[in-house]
Amino acid sequence: QVQLVESGGGLVQAGGSLKLSCAASGRTFGNYAMGWFRQAPGKEREFVTTLSWSDGRTYYGDSVKGRFTISRDNAKITVYLQMNNLKPEDTAVYYCAAGPLRIYRDYAAPNDYWGQGTQVTVSS
Repeated sequence: QVQLVESGGGLVQAGGSLKLSCAASGRTFGNYAMGWFRQAPGKEREFVTTLSWSDGRTYYGDSVKGRFTISRDNAKITVYLQMNNLKPEDTAVYYCAAGPLRIYRDYAAPNDYWGQGTQVTVSS
């Protein structure tokens, strides 16, 4: 079993930055991936980014490319999501995910374990 604990959400003005954290525990991560999804009110869950733990490869959704960066701390089994140049449309609950990397039509991401979510609100 894997436990994920997110932190770092909050309220920020458009153009500002936030950094989210997701700390994992419960197993080793040699062949796992960790990533982020988000869900805005009334909308479907949206893929944001993934980091493959074994080789460090990253994947990004089109809406965040060039603005968001995923990184990791191996010793702490933690991933970070640095969000720059935030826009009101980035407002959502952000969820951390972990598990084997799964390949979908438009992206690659884990979906076996989920965090509780953290709210990000960007004001205009």
